[in-house]
Amino acid sequence: GIKWMSSLEAKFEDAKDKKPTAEKLERLRREKVNRFRNQHRINIQGTDLPDPIASFDQLQKEYKVHPKIMENIKAAGFHVPTPIQMQAIPVMLHGRELLASAPTGSGKTLAFCIPLLTHLKQPRNKGFRALIISPTRELASQTHRELVKLAEGTGFRIHMIHKAAEAAKKFGPKSSKKF
Repeated sequence: GIKWMSSLEAKFEDAKDKKPTAEKLERLRREKVNRFRNQHRINIQGTDLPDPIASFDQLQKEYKVHPKIMENIKAAGFHVPTPIQMQAIPVMLHGRELLASAPTGSGKTLAFCIPLLTHLKQPRNKGFRALIISPTRELASQTHRELVKLAEGTGFRIHMIHKAAEAAKKFGPKSSKKF
């Protein structure tokens, strides 16, 4: 038989037959990511940026974060990442530079500590391998405390040095030459 249809129906019929192109799928994925960022009030600038994470479980699946670190995250009571963690952690795990701003108590410390430990992979007896400089002792203490909790059971040694004289006592008089 003959099938009669209007030109409008023919266009609709043609559109149904076409498979989604890679470009269209990518555009839809980008739209979904942008909706997620808007929903969580994440503002980001740059090119070729990694997608944000929606859960800490994605860190182990997508970025191979050490299982003990993942245990420590859960043990500390962190179940869902905060907006700063959602975007900053993937950016840093991709080896990108980052300048981030978020309110006090939003999870910035954890947002940079997880990638730091992940990049170091495992402890080595090679002196200091990472240095975090804090503007105040209070912030240095907070960072130290969070890193100790996060690195528990991984073998990393976390130290806080706030006076050169104390460093000489703790690590020996030649510590400044050694490190």
